[in-house]
Amino acid sequence: MTTLGFIGAGSMASAIMHGLISSGTPGEQIIFSRHNTDAGTQLATELRARFTTDNTEVAAASQIVVLAVKPYLIASVLDEISPHLSPGTLLVSVAAGVSLADIASHAPANQPIVRAMPNVNSQIGMGMTGLCANAFVSPEKFAAVEKLFSAVGEVATLPEHLFSAFSAIAGCSPAWTYTYIDALARGALAEGMTKREAVRVAAQAVLGSAQMVLDSIDTAIPAELVDRVTSPGGTTIAGLLAMEDAGFSPAVVAGVRAAVVRDQA
Repeated sequence: MTTLGFIGAGSMASAIMHGLISSGTPGEQIIFSRHNTDAGTQLATELRARFTTDNTEVAAASQIVVLAVKPYLIASVLDEISPHLSPGTLLVSVAAGVSLADIASHAPANQPIVRAMPNVNSQIGMGMTGLCANAFVSPEKFAAVEKLFSAVGEVATLPEHLFSAFSAIAGCSPAWTYTYIDALARGALAEGMTKREAVRVAAQAVLGSAQMVLDSIDTAIPAELVDRVTSPGGTTIAGLLAMEDAGFSPAVVAGVRAAVVRDQA
């Protein structure tokens, strides 16, 4: 039986653990640490998992250790737990901006390490997680990590040098999408709809459109889907051209580039 350990139990780690339980992982296979005893005890009761305030206990008990602490804490946590890791223990970091090399520099030699980048939608089981691994991760261990994050959404495997681009279009884009939905709702508000109803309608339209893209991903690019709903001389093309005149597509591309530059700074 593989024991899954989580060091840190904030919103992301909690979402992953809840996803694991929902997908059939027994609570007794999960152990996690958290400094807040009351919150940790409550979460352990919900999950029927083991809780401790001692990070080294998690490290010693687990075959997979998920590092779910703030990026600035990664080095100190690794220095603390490294003496308690078994040679084959798989380290999985969800700390944004902390590279495989950074993690390895504070871990025992030849330690298997996976870097994971889940997004905020993992909290509702609709996440998108990017994964990359160092040379010491076996296919079997990597498959276990894929299964772990599949419990809270979809998974993409990509080389580490593309993580900045992934972060922009998966990690940053939820905030941009919220802004787009709010802008649609404000436009409808100006025409007389209530804000709440306009937000509900816009959000559902975005949700359905995203599913349409995913359902057509092997047969049609998004531009082709645009053509399918754009009638000659109609309202859709009129609005689309007005948005493009205002810089819609170039603004999105510029936003992606700005996020990549900041991530690599």
